[in-house]
Amino acid sequence: MKLAVISDIHGNLLALQAVLADIARQSVDQTVNLGDLLSGPLQPAETADLLMAQGFVSIRGNHERQLLALFDQPGGAAGSATSDGYAASQLLPAHWAWLRSLPASRALNDEVLLCHGTPASDLHYWLETVVPGCGQGGSAGVRAATPAEVAARLGQATHPVVLCGHTHVPRRVACGGTLVVNPGSVGLPAYDDVHPWPHVIETGSPQARYALLEKTAQGWQVDLRAVPYDHLAQAALAARRGREDWAHALATGFVKRPVFADF
Repeated sequence: MKLAVISDIHGNLLALQAVLADIARQSVDQTVNLGDLLSGPLQPAETADLLMAQGFVSIRGNHERQLLALFDQPGGAAGSATSDGYAASQLLPAHWAWLRSLPASRALNDEVLLCHGTPASDLHYWLETVVPGCGQGGSAGVRAATPAEVAARLGQATHPVVLCGHTHVPRRVACGGTLVVNPGSVGLPAYDDVHPWPHVIETGSPQARYALLEKTAQGWQVDLRAVPYDHLAQAALAARRGREDWAHALATGFVKRPVFADF
Protein backbone atom coordinates (compact mmCIF):
# COMPACT_ATOMS: atom_id res chain seq x y z
CA MET A 1 0.00 0.00 0.00
CA LYS A 2 1.32 3.42 -0.96
CA LEU A 3 -0.48 6.54 0.23
CA ALA A 4 -0.12 10.22 -0.54
CA VAL A 5 -1.17 12.43 2.37
CA ILE A 6 -2.12 16.08 1.94
CA SER A 7 -3.32 18.58 4.53
CA ASP A 8 -3.80 22.27 5.29
CA ILE A 9 -4.22 23.47 1.71
CA HIS A 10 -5.87 26.73 2.82
CA GLY A 11 -7.19 27.61 -0.62
CA ASN A 12 -3.75 27.69 -2.22
CA LEU A 13 -4.69 26.40 -5.66
CA LEU A 14 -1.24 26.66 -7.25
CA ALA A 15 0.40 24.76 -4.40
CA LEU A 16 -2.26 22.05 -4.60
CA GLN A 17 -1.84 21.72 -8.36
CA ALA A 18 1.92 21.30 -7.96
CA VAL A 19 1.50 18.69 -5.24
CA LEU A 20 -1.05 16.73 -7.28
CA ALA A 21 1.32 16.76 -10.26
CA ASP A 22 4.08 15.37 -8.05
CA ILE A 23 1.74 12.73 -6.62
CA ALA A 24 0.80 11.66 -10.16
CA ARG A 25 4.44 10.63 -10.71
CA GLN A 26 4.64 8.49 -7.55
CA SER A 27 2.41 5.51 -8.41
CA VAL A 28 0.33 5.84 -5.26
CA ASP A 29 -2.66 3.65 -4.51
CA GLN A 30 -4.65 6.39 -2.80
CA THR A 31 -4.49 10.04 -1.74
CA VAL A 32 -6.04 11.17 1.55
CA ASN A 33 -6.77 14.70 2.71
CA LEU A 34 -6.65 15.80 6.36
CA GLY A 35 -8.57 19.07 6.34
CA ASP A 36 -8.20 22.87 6.53
CA LEU A 37 -8.94 22.98 2.84
CA LEU A 38 -10.21 26.41 1.86
CA SER A 39 -9.77 29.09 4.52
CA GLY A 40 -7.51 31.93 3.39
CA PRO A 41 -7.29 34.90 1.02
CA LEU A 42 -6.35 32.94 -2.12
CA GLN A 43 -8.63 30.70 -4.26
CA PRO A 44 -11.10 28.89 -1.97
CA ALA A 45 -13.80 28.15 -4.54
CA GLU A 46 -11.37 26.97 -7.20
CA THR A 47 -9.60 24.79 -4.66
CA ALA A 48 -12.92 23.28 -3.61
CA ASP A 49 -13.79 22.55 -7.25
CA LEU A 50 -10.49 20.72 -7.79
CA LEU A 51 -10.77 18.68 -4.59
CA MET A 52 -14.38 17.74 -5.27
CA ALA A 53 -13.43 16.55 -8.76
CA GLN A 54 -10.60 14.41 -7.35
CA GLY A 55 -12.84 12.60 -4.89
CA PHE A 56 -10.12 11.94 -2.34
CA VAL A 57 -10.96 10.45 1.04
CA SER A 58 -11.15 13.68 3.05
CA ILE A 59 -11.93 14.84 6.56
CA ARG A 60 -12.72 18.30 7.88
CA GLY A 61 -10.34 20.40 9.94
CA ASN A 62 -11.04 23.16 12.42
CA HIS A 63 -11.44 25.68 9.60
CA GLU A 64 -14.17 23.63 7.92
CA ARG A 65 -15.98 23.51 11.25
CA GLN A 66 -15.50 27.26 11.64
CA LEU A 67 -16.64 27.98 8.09
CA LEU A 68 -19.82 25.99 8.59
CA ALA A 69 -20.51 27.74 11.89
CA LEU A 70 -20.00 31.08 10.15
CA PHE A 71 -22.32 30.11 7.31
CA ASP A 72 -25.02 29.13 9.78
CA GLN A 73 -25.00 32.59 11.36
CA PRO A 74 -27.35 35.20 9.85
CA GLY A 75 -25.31 37.03 7.23
CA GLY A 76 -22.25 35.05 8.17
CA ALA A 77 -21.10 34.27 4.63
CA ALA A 78 -21.32 37.87 3.45
CA GLY A 79 -17.57 38.36 3.52
CA SER A 80 -14.97 39.65 5.93
CA ALA A 81 -11.29 40.45 6.23
CA THR A 82 -10.64 37.21 8.11
CA SER A 83 -9.46 34.06 6.40
CA ASP A 84 -12.68 32.20 7.15
CA GLY A 85 -14.80 35.19 6.21
CA TYR A 86 -13.19 35.62 2.82
CA ALA A 87 -13.50 31.94 2.01
CA ALA A 88 -17.13 31.87 3.14
CA SER A 89 -17.95 34.78 0.85
CA GLN A 90 -16.63 32.88 -2.20
CA LEU A 91 -18.25 29.47 -1.76
CA LEU A 92 -21.29 28.20 -3.66
CA PRO A 93 -24.06 25.86 -2.45
CA ALA A 94 -22.32 22.77 -3.87
CA HIS A 95 -19.18 23.65 -1.90
CA TRP A 96 -21.13 24.02 1.33
CA ALA A 97 -22.88 20.69 0.81
CA TRP A 98 -19.53 19.01 0.24
CA LEU A 99 -18.04 20.54 3.40
CA ARG A 100 -21.01 19.33 5.44
CA SER A 101 -20.46 15.80 4.15
CA LEU A 102 -16.92 15.56 5.52
CA PRO A 103 -16.39 13.68 8.81
CA ALA A 104 -14.19 15.04 11.59
CA SER A 105 -12.05 11.88 11.50
CA ARG A 106 -12.23 8.43 9.96
CA ALA A 107 -10.43 5.13 9.71
CA LEU A 108 -9.11 4.52 6.23
CA ASN A 109 -8.79 0.82 7.03
CA ASP A 110 -7.63 -1.36 9.93
CA GLU A 111 -4.15 0.15 9.80
CA VAL A 112 -4.58 3.88 9.12
CA LEU A 113 -6.58 6.50 11.05
CA LEU A 114 -7.13 10.05 9.76
CA CYS A 115 -7.59 13.03 12.07
CA HIS A 116 -6.87 16.74 11.79
CA GLY A 117 -5.35 17.71 15.14
CA THR A 118 -5.52 14.70 17.45
CA PRO A 119 -8.13 11.94 17.70
CA ALA A 120 -9.79 14.01 20.45
CA SER A 121 -9.79 17.51 18.94
CA ASP A 122 -9.27 19.35 15.65
CA LEU A 123 -7.62 22.20 17.61
CA HIS A 124 -5.03 20.28 19.61
CA TYR A 125 -1.45 20.19 18.45
CA TRP A 126 -0.08 16.64 18.53
CA LEU A 127 3.61 16.63 17.68
CA GLU A 128 4.25 20.16 18.94
CA THR A 129 3.56 21.81 22.30
CA VAL A 130 2.81 25.51 22.77
CA VAL A 131 4.58 27.12 25.74
CA PRO A 132 4.44 30.60 27.28
CA GLY A 133 7.13 33.15 26.52
CA CYS A 134 7.00 33.70 22.77
CA GLY A 135 9.64 36.29 21.83
CA GLN A 136 11.59 35.93 25.04
CA GLY A 137 15.16 34.97 24.25
CA GLY A 138 14.16 34.21 20.67
CA SER A 139 11.51 31.67 21.67
CA ALA A 140 8.89 30.85 19.05
CA GLY A 141 6.53 29.81 21.83
CA VAL A 142 6.38 26.23 20.56
CA ARG A 143 8.59 23.16 20.83
CA ALA A 144 8.57 19.54 19.72
CA ALA A 145 6.29 17.45 21.91
CA THR A 146 7.93 15.03 24.32
CA PRO A 147 7.37 11.29 23.86
CA ALA A 148 5.07 11.33 26.90
CA GLU A 149 3.01 14.18 25.41
CA VAL A 150 2.72 12.41 22.06
CA ALA A 151 1.59 9.22 23.81
CA ALA A 152 -0.99 11.02 25.96
CA ARG A 153 -2.53 12.65 22.86
CA LEU A 154 -2.90 9.27 21.16
CA GLY A 155 -5.81 8.53 23.51
CA GLN A 156 -7.56 5.26 22.72
CA ALA A 157 -6.42 5.09 19.10
CA THR A 158 -4.88 1.71 18.27
CA HIS A 159 -4.16 1.96 14.55
CA PRO A 160 -0.54 1.29 13.52
CA VAL A 161 -0.52 4.60 11.59
CA VAL A 162 -2.28 7.82 12.55
CA LEU A 163 -2.17 10.75 10.14
CA CYS A 164 -2.64 14.29 11.46
CA GLY A 165 -2.26 17.86 10.24
CA HIS A 166 -3.13 21.23 11.80
CA THR A 167 0.33 22.46 12.83
CA HIS A 168 1.70 22.69 9.26
CA VAL A 169 4.96 21.12 10.47
CA PRO A 170 6.11 17.97 8.59
CA ARG A 171 7.10 15.36 11.14
CA ARG A 172 6.93 11.65 11.93
CA VAL A 173 7.12 10.24 15.46
CA ALA A 174 7.00 6.63 16.64
CA CYS A 175 4.74 6.25 19.66
CA GLY A 176 4.91 2.69 20.94
CA GLY A 177 3.39 0.59 18.22
CA THR A 178 1.89 3.60 16.44
CA LEU A 179 3.52 5.84 13.83
CA VAL A 180 2.16 9.40 13.92
CA VAL A 181 2.77 11.39 10.72
CA ASN A 182 2.08 15.01 9.95
CA PRO A 183 2.62 15.71 6.21
CA GLY A 184 2.98 19.47 6.70
CA SER A 185 0.96 22.09 4.88
CA VAL A 186 0.32 22.16 1.17
CA GLY A 187 -0.60 25.82 1.18
CA LEU A 188 0.71 27.85 4.15
CA PRO A 189 4.30 27.40 5.41
CA ALA A 190 4.16 29.85 8.33
CA TYR A 191 1.66 31.50 10.67
CA ASP A 192 1.23 32.95 14.15
CA ASP A 193 -1.54 32.22 16.63
CA VAL A 194 -2.60 33.08 20.16
CA HIS A 195 -4.04 29.77 21.41
CA PRO A 196 -3.37 28.67 24.07
CA TRP A 197 -0.52 31.22 24.17
CA PRO A 198 1.06 33.37 21.46
CA HIS A 199 3.38 31.36 19.22
CA VAL A 200 4.88 31.22 15.76
CA ILE A 201 4.98 28.26 13.37
CA GLU A 202 7.60 28.51 10.61
CA THR A 203 8.87 25.84 8.23
CA GLY A 204 11.52 28.19 6.83
CA SER A 205 10.90 27.62 3.12
CA PRO A 206 8.01 28.36 0.76
CA GLN A 207 7.55 24.92 -0.81
CA ALA A 208 4.29 23.00 -0.72
CA ARG A 209 4.49 20.01 1.64
CA TYR A 210 2.96 16.55 1.61
CA ALA A 211 3.91 12.99 2.57
CA LEU A 212 4.21 9.60 0.93
CA LEU A 213 3.72 6.51 3.09
CA GLU A 214 4.42 3.01 1.85
CA LYS A 215 3.99 -0.27 3.69
CA THR A 216 6.96 -2.53 3.03
CA ALA A 217 8.26 -5.78 4.47
CA GLN A 218 10.32 -3.68 6.88
CA GLY A 219 7.35 -1.60 8.00
CA TRP A 220 5.93 1.78 7.03
CA GLN A 221 8.33 4.06 5.15
CA VAL A 222 7.68 7.81 5.19
CA ASP A 223 8.86 10.39 2.66
CA LEU A 224 8.16 13.99 3.71
CA ARG A 225 8.20 15.91 0.44
CA ALA A 226 8.65 19.61 -0.43
CA VAL A 227 7.42 20.66 -3.87
CA PRO A 228 8.31 23.97 -5.55
CA TYR A 229 5.56 26.03 -7.16
CA ASP A 230 4.95 29.67 -8.09
CA HIS A 231 4.76 30.82 -4.49
CA LEU A 232 5.58 34.42 -5.37
CA ALA A 233 2.43 34.64 -7.50
CA GLN A 234 0.39 33.51 -4.52
CA ALA A 235 2.22 35.93 -2.24
CA ALA A 236 1.35 38.75 -4.63
CA LEU A 237 -2.30 37.65 -4.65
CA ALA A 238 -2.42 37.68 -0.85
CA ALA A 239 -0.90 41.17 -0.82
CA ARG A 240 -3.50 42.43 -3.30
CA ARG A 241 -6.18 41.16 -0.95
CA GLY A 242 -4.72 43.05 1.97
CA ARG A 243 -3.06 40.11 3.73
CA GLU A 244 0.59 41.11 4.07
CA ASP A 245 1.00 38.47 6.77
CA TRP A 246 0.09 35.75 4.29
CA ALA A 247 2.16 37.39 1.56
CA HIS A 248 5.33 37.24 3.63
CA ALA A 249 4.68 33.70 4.83
CA LEU A 250 4.01 32.44 1.30
CA ALA A 251 7.08 34.18 -0.09
CA THR A 252 9.54 33.08 2.59
CA GLY A 253 8.24 30.35 4.90
CA PHE A 254 8.65 32.73 7.84
CA VAL A 255 6.39 35.06 9.80
CA LYS A 256 7.38 38.67 9.14
CA ARG A 257 6.64 39.59 12.71
CA PRO A 258 4.20 38.06 15.14
CA VAL A 259 0.95 39.95 14.81
CA PHE A 260 -1.09 37.02 16.10
CA ALA A 261 -3.78 37.51 13.48
CA ASP A 262 -6.48 35.11 12.31
CA PHE A 263 -4.64 32.96 9.79
